[in-house]
Amino acid sequence: MRIEKSVTSITWIPSEAISGMPKLPFEMGVAHYDGPPPDRIDDLDALREADAFREANELRAWAEFEDGKPTSYDYSGRSLIGVTRMKLGPREVAFAAVQYPLLQGEPEVGDGWVKFTQSAGGHMGLPAPRRVSGKPFFRIKSASAWTTLSLTIHADGSSEHKLEGASPFPRHWLYDDSGQLVEKSGVIDFAQWYRESHGPNTPWGEEDSPAVTTAVESELEREWSASIMREGKKLARRELEQGDALVKQGDEGGELFLLLDGVIDVEVDGDVVAEIGPGALLGERALLEGGKRTATLWATTPVRVAVIPGDEIDESALPELAASHKREDG
Repeated sequence: MRIEKSVTSITWIPSEAISGMPKLPFEMGVAHYDGPPPDRIDDLDALREADAFREANELRAWAEFEDGKPTSYDYSGRSLIGVTRMKLGPREVAFAAVQYPLLQGEPEVGDGWVKFTQSAGGHMGLPAPRRVSGKPFFRIKSASAWTTLSLTIHADGSSEHKLEGASPFPRHWLYDDSGQLVEKSGVIDFAQWYRESHGPNTPWGEEDSPAVTTAVESELEREWSASIMREGKKLARRELEQGDALVKQGDEGGELFLLLDGVIDVEVDGDVVAEIGPGALLGERALLEGGKRTATLWATTPVRVAVIPGDEIDESALPELAASHKREDG
Protein backbone atom coordinates (compact mmCIF):
# COMPACT_ATOMS: atom_id res chain seq x y z
CA MET A 1 0.00 0.00 0.00
CA ARG A 2 1.34 3.42 -1.02
CA ILE A 3 0.77 6.34 1.37
CA GLU A 4 1.62 9.96 0.57
CA LYS A 5 1.54 12.72 3.21
CA SER A 6 2.80 16.27 3.61
CA VAL A 7 3.49 19.11 6.02
CA THR A 8 4.17 22.69 4.92
CA SER A 9 5.64 25.71 6.64
CA ILE A 10 5.13 29.30 5.54
CA THR A 11 7.55 32.03 6.65
CA TRP A 12 6.36 35.65 6.84
CA ILE A 13 7.18 38.99 8.51
CA PRO A 14 4.45 40.24 10.89
CA SER A 15 4.02 43.91 11.70
CA GLU A 16 6.20 45.37 14.49
CA ALA A 17 8.58 42.41 14.25
CA ILE A 18 11.69 44.42 13.35
CA SER A 19 13.64 46.75 15.62
CA GLY A 20 16.46 49.27 15.33
CA MET A 21 17.82 50.77 12.14
CA PRO A 22 16.60 47.90 9.90
CA LYS A 23 13.05 48.98 10.81
CA LEU A 24 13.35 52.32 8.96
CA PRO A 25 12.55 51.06 5.42
CA PHE A 26 9.38 49.44 6.79
CA GLU A 27 8.32 52.57 8.66
CA MET A 28 8.98 54.73 5.60
CA GLY A 29 6.92 52.47 3.35
CA VAL A 30 9.88 51.44 1.21
CA ALA A 31 9.66 47.83 2.40
CA HIS A 32 6.56 46.09 3.70
CA TYR A 33 5.43 43.73 6.41
CA ASP A 34 3.26 40.76 5.46
CA GLY A 35 -0.37 40.15 6.23
CA PRO A 36 -1.16 36.92 8.13
CA PRO A 37 -1.25 33.89 5.81
CA PRO A 38 -4.59 32.11 5.33
CA ASP A 39 -5.97 29.52 7.73
CA ARG A 40 -5.89 26.98 4.94
CA ILE A 41 -3.60 26.43 1.93
CA ASP A 42 -5.48 25.56 -1.24
CA ASP A 43 -2.87 26.68 -3.79
CA LEU A 44 0.70 27.27 -2.58
CA ASP A 45 1.84 28.54 -5.99
CA ALA A 46 -0.98 31.11 -6.07
CA LEU A 47 0.07 32.39 -2.64
CA ARG A 48 3.61 32.83 -3.91
CA GLU A 49 2.38 34.74 -6.96
CA ALA A 50 0.38 36.98 -4.63
CA ASP A 51 3.54 37.73 -2.58
CA ALA A 52 1.83 36.25 0.48
CA PHE A 53 4.96 34.78 2.09
CA ARG A 54 8.76 35.02 2.12
CA GLU A 55 9.49 31.28 2.00
CA ALA A 56 7.62 27.99 1.99
CA ASN A 57 8.93 24.54 2.88
CA GLU A 58 6.67 21.81 1.48
CA LEU A 59 7.80 18.45 2.84
CA ARG A 60 5.89 15.86 0.86
CA ALA A 61 6.86 12.19 0.88
CA TRP A 62 5.51 8.71 0.17
CA ALA A 63 6.08 5.22 1.45
CA GLU A 64 4.92 1.76 0.37
CA PHE A 65 4.27 -0.94 2.95
CA GLU A 66 3.75 -4.69 2.72
CA ASP A 67 2.49 -6.51 5.82
CA GLY A 68 3.23 -3.33 7.77
CA LYS A 69 6.86 -3.15 6.69
CA PRO A 70 8.29 -0.30 4.52
CA THR A 71 9.43 -1.57 1.12
CA SER A 72 10.11 1.67 -0.76
CA TYR A 73 9.91 5.38 0.03
CA ASP A 74 11.11 8.78 -1.17
CA TYR A 75 10.65 12.53 -1.04
CA SER A 76 8.40 14.46 -3.44
CA GLY A 77 8.45 17.90 -1.78
CA ARG A 78 9.94 21.27 -2.69
CA SER A 79 10.76 24.74 -1.44
CA LEU A 80 9.43 28.06 -2.71
CA ILE A 81 11.04 31.46 -2.25
CA GLY A 82 9.39 34.85 -2.53
CA VAL A 83 10.71 38.18 -3.72
CA THR A 84 11.72 41.37 -1.93
CA ARG A 85 9.60 44.29 -3.13
CA MET A 86 10.94 47.81 -2.56
CA LYS A 87 9.30 51.12 -3.40
CA LEU A 88 11.78 53.42 -5.14
CA GLY A 89 9.96 56.68 -5.76
CA PRO A 90 6.80 55.98 -7.78
CA ARG A 91 8.02 52.56 -8.83
CA GLU A 92 7.99 49.19 -7.07
CA VAL A 93 11.00 47.02 -7.83
CA ALA A 94 11.15 43.28 -7.15
CA PHE A 95 14.46 41.69 -6.14
CA ALA A 96 14.65 37.91 -6.43
CA ALA A 97 15.62 36.20 -3.19
CA VAL A 98 18.45 33.68 -2.98
CA GLN A 99 17.19 30.14 -2.51
CA TYR A 100 19.37 27.57 -0.74
CA PRO A 101 19.59 23.96 -1.95
CA LEU A 102 16.86 21.78 -0.50
CA LEU A 103 18.31 19.53 2.24
CA GLN A 104 16.62 16.14 2.53
CA GLY A 105 18.00 13.77 5.11
CA GLU A 106 18.32 10.03 4.63
CA PRO A 107 14.90 8.63 5.65
CA GLU A 108 14.80 6.83 9.00
CA VAL A 109 13.07 3.46 8.79
CA GLY A 110 11.42 1.72 11.71
CA ASP A 111 8.89 -0.99 12.46
CA GLY A 112 5.88 0.20 10.47
CA TRP A 113 7.06 3.75 9.83
CA VAL A 114 9.38 6.00 7.83
CA LYS A 115 10.56 9.44 8.97
CA PHE A 116 11.60 12.19 6.54
CA THR A 117 13.42 15.46 7.37
CA GLN A 118 13.72 18.48 5.08
CA SER A 119 15.32 21.94 5.44
CA ALA A 120 14.45 24.83 3.12
CA GLY A 121 15.40 28.49 3.21
CA GLY A 122 17.32 31.37 1.72
CA HIS A 123 17.97 35.08 2.14
CA MET A 124 16.93 38.39 0.58
CA GLY A 125 18.46 39.37 -2.72
CA LEU A 126 19.32 42.83 -1.40
CA PRO A 127 22.52 43.50 0.55
CA ALA A 128 22.19 44.14 4.28
CA PRO A 129 25.58 45.26 5.66
CA ARG A 130 25.78 44.50 9.38
CA ARG A 131 28.04 43.38 12.21
CA VAL A 132 27.61 39.72 13.12
CA SER A 133 28.62 37.44 15.95
CA GLY A 134 31.73 35.41 15.14
CA LYS A 135 33.90 35.41 12.08
CA PRO A 136 33.99 37.22 9.72
CA PHE A 137 32.36 39.79 12.13
CA PHE A 138 30.84 41.72 9.21
CA ARG A 139 28.47 40.52 6.51
CA ILE A 140 27.14 42.13 3.34
CA LYS A 141 24.40 39.66 2.43
CA SER A 142 21.21 39.50 4.48
CA ALA A 143 20.63 36.99 7.27
CA SER A 144 19.33 33.52 6.43
CA ALA A 145 15.81 32.29 7.18
CA TRP A 146 14.75 28.63 7.14
CA THR A 147 12.65 25.85 8.58
CA THR A 148 13.48 22.20 9.18
CA LEU A 149 10.45 19.91 9.10
CA SER A 150 10.02 16.25 9.87
CA LEU A 151 7.25 13.95 8.67
CA THR A 152 6.65 10.39 9.86
CA ILE A 153 4.41 8.13 7.75
CA HIS A 154 2.93 5.05 9.43
CA ALA A 155 1.75 1.84 7.82
CA ASP A 156 -1.81 2.40 9.12
CA GLY A 157 -2.09 5.56 6.99
CA SER A 158 -1.54 8.07 9.79
CA SER A 159 1.28 10.60 9.95
CA GLU A 160 3.00 12.94 12.39
CA HIS A 161 4.90 16.15 11.77
CA LYS A 162 7.17 18.50 13.70
CA LEU A 163 9.00 21.78 13.28
CA GLU A 164 12.42 20.39 14.17
CA GLY A 165 14.26 23.69 13.81
CA ALA A 166 13.91 27.18 12.37
CA SER A 167 15.58 30.55 12.12
CA PRO A 168 14.66 32.77 15.09
CA PHE A 169 13.07 35.23 12.65
CA PRO A 170 10.61 35.73 10.95
CA ARG A 171 7.37 33.95 11.94
CA HIS A 172 6.77 30.36 10.77
CA TRP A 173 3.31 28.75 10.42
CA LEU A 174 2.71 25.01 9.93
CA TYR A 175 -0.01 23.37 7.84
CA ASP A 176 -0.97 19.70 7.98
CA ASP A 177 -1.57 17.23 5.16
CA SER A 178 -5.03 18.69 4.49
CA GLY A 179 -3.59 22.23 4.20
CA GLN A 180 -5.05 23.36 7.53
CA LEU A 181 -3.12 25.71 9.83
CA VAL A 182 -2.20 23.67 12.92
CA GLU A 183 0.84 25.22 14.64
CA LYS A 184 2.86 28.43 14.89
CA SER A 185 6.36 29.31 15.96
CA GLY A 186 5.87 30.89 19.36
CA VAL A 187 8.83 33.26 19.61
CA ILE A 188 10.70 35.50 17.20
CA ASP A 189 14.01 37.18 18.00
CA PHE A 190 15.03 39.71 15.36
CA ALA A 191 18.24 40.78 17.13
CA GLN A 192 19.55 37.22 17.44
CA TRP A 193 18.61 36.45 13.83
CA TYR A 194 20.22 39.62 12.48
CA ARG A 195 23.52 38.95 14.26
CA GLU A 196 23.80 35.17 14.28
CA SER A 197 21.92 33.56 11.35
CA HIS A 198 24.79 33.28 8.91
CA GLY A 199 27.51 30.89 7.76
CA PRO A 200 27.85 27.90 10.06
CA ASN A 201 24.79 28.84 12.15
CA THR A 202 22.34 27.32 9.65
CA PRO A 203 21.44 23.82 8.41
CA TRP A 204 23.73 24.50 5.43
CA GLY A 205 26.59 25.12 7.86
CA GLU A 206 27.02 23.19 11.08
CA GLU A 207 23.85 23.56 13.13
CA ASP A 208 20.12 24.26 13.21
CA SER A 209 18.19 26.33 15.75
CA PRO A 210 15.48 24.74 17.93
CA ALA A 211 11.96 26.09 17.47
CA VAL A 212 9.14 26.62 19.98
CA THR A 213 5.66 25.99 18.55
CA THR A 214 2.18 26.59 19.92
CA ALA A 215 -1.32 25.58 18.90
CA VAL A 216 -3.26 28.03 16.75
CA GLU A 217 -5.78 30.42 18.28
CA SER A 218 -9.49 30.39 17.44
CA GLU A 219 -10.83 31.73 14.14
CA LEU A 220 -12.55 34.61 15.97
CA GLU A 221 -9.29 35.58 17.67
CA ARG A 222 -7.53 35.68 14.33
CA GLU A 223 -10.25 37.94 12.93
CA TRP A 224 -10.02 40.30 15.91
CA SER A 225 -6.22 40.44 15.98
CA ALA A 226 -6.01 41.00 12.21
CA SER A 227 -8.58 43.79 12.47
CA ILE A 228 -6.77 45.44 15.37
CA MET A 229 -3.38 45.43 13.63
CA ARG A 230 -4.84 46.41 10.24
CA GLU A 231 -6.59 49.46 11.69
CA GLY A 232 -3.24 50.66 13.01
CA LYS A 233 -4.57 51.66 16.43
CA LYS A 234 -1.94 53.19 18.69
CA LEU A 235 -2.33 50.69 21.46
CA ALA A 236 -0.01 50.65 24.44
CA ARG A 237 2.56 47.86 24.45
CA ARG A 238 3.92 45.84 27.34
CA GLU A 239 7.03 43.69 27.35
CA LEU A 240 7.60 40.90 29.85
CA GLU A 241 10.67 38.86 30.66
CA GLN A 242 10.51 35.11 31.11
CA GLY A 243 8.88 34.39 34.48
CA ASP A 244 6.94 37.67 34.69
CA ALA A 245 3.17 37.65 35.25
CA LEU A 246 0.96 39.59 32.85
CA VAL A 247 -1.98 39.36 35.27
CA LYS A 248 -2.58 37.43 38.48
CA GLN A 249 -5.65 35.50 39.50
CA GLY A 250 -7.91 37.61 41.68
CA ASP A 251 -6.59 40.97 40.44
CA GLU A 252 -8.95 43.63 39.14
CA GLY A 253 -8.81 43.98 35.36
CA GLY A 254 -10.66 45.91 32.70
CA GLU A 255 -8.66 45.46 29.49
CA LEU A 256 -7.87 42.81 26.92
CA PHE A 257 -4.41 41.80 25.71
CA LEU A 258 -3.35 40.82 22.20
CA LEU A 259 -0.33 38.51 22.38
CA LEU A 260 2.08 39.80 19.71
CA ASP A 261 5.00 37.52 20.43
CA GLY A 262 6.06 34.87 22.90
CA VAL A 263 4.42 32.06 24.85
CA ILE A 264 2.19 32.37 27.94
CA ASP A 265 1.13 29.69 30.43
CA VAL A 266 -2.38 29.98 31.87
CA GLU A 267 -2.44 28.96 35.54
CA VAL A 268 -5.65 28.45 37.54
CA ASP A 269 -5.46 27.71 41.27
CA GLY A 270 -1.81 26.74 40.88
CA ASP A 271 -2.31 24.38 37.92
CA VAL A 272 -1.21 25.17 34.35
CA VAL A 273 -4.27 24.58 32.16
CA ALA A 274 -3.14 25.97 28.78
CA GLU A 275 -0.21 27.26 26.76
CA ILE A 276 -0.96 30.28 24.56
CA GLY A 277 0.96 31.58 21.53
CA PRO A 278 1.02 34.67 19.30
CA GLY A 279 -2.27 36.01 17.95
CA ALA A 280 -4.33 35.07 21.01
CA LEU A 281 -6.62 37.50 22.82
CA LEU A 282 -6.40 37.29 26.59
CA GLY A 283 -8.42 38.55 29.52
CA GLU A 284 -12.05 38.52 28.41
CA ARG A 285 -13.26 36.40 31.34
CA ALA A 286 -12.52 39.18 33.82
CA LEU A 287 -14.79 41.48 31.80
CA LEU A 288 -17.54 38.86 31.80
CA GLU A 289 -17.22 37.86 35.44
CA GLY A 290 -17.23 41.04 37.50
CA GLY A 291 -13.78 42.44 36.71
CA LYS A 292 -11.74 39.82 38.58
CA ARG A 293 -8.95 37.96 36.78
CA THR A 294 -9.77 34.25 36.77
CA ALA A 295 -6.24 33.05 35.98
CA THR A 296 -2.59 33.99 36.28
CA LEU A 297 -0.79 34.49 32.96
CA TRP A 298 2.93 33.68 33.14
CA ALA A 299 5.45 34.56 30.44
CA THR A 300 7.38 31.37 29.68
CA THR A 301 9.48 33.26 27.10
CA PRO A 302 10.05 36.97 26.55
CA VAL A 303 6.61 38.34 25.64
CA ARG A 304 5.14 41.39 23.90
CA VAL A 305 1.45 42.28 24.17
CA ALA A 306 -0.79 45.09 22.95
CA VAL A 307 -3.17 46.46 25.59
CA ILE A 308 -6.77 47.05 24.45
CA PRO A 309 -8.56 49.49 26.84
CA GLY A 310 -11.96 48.55 28.14
CA ASP A 311 -13.67 51.51 26.50
CA GLU A 312 -12.58 50.22 23.05
CA ILE A 313 -14.02 46.75 23.55
CA ASP A 314 -17.34 45.68 22.04
CA GLU A 315 -18.76 43.93 25.08
CA SER A 316 -21.48 42.22 23.04
CA ALA A 317 -18.78 40.15 21.33
CA LEU A 318 -17.11 38.95 24.54
CA PRO A 319 -19.36 35.91 25.13
CA GLU A 320 -18.60 34.66 21.62
CA LEU A 321 -14.89 35.22 22.20
CA ALA A 322 -15.02 33.29 25.49
CA ALA A 323 -16.95 30.47 23.83
CA SER A 324 -14.45 30.25 20.96
CA HIS A 325 -11.93 28.65 23.29
CA LYS A 326 -12.34 26.54 26.39
CA ARG A 327 -9.32 27.75 28.28
CA GLU A 328 -9.22 30.08 31.26
CA ASP A 329 -7.21 33.18 30.38
CA GLY A 330 -7.93 35.81 32.99
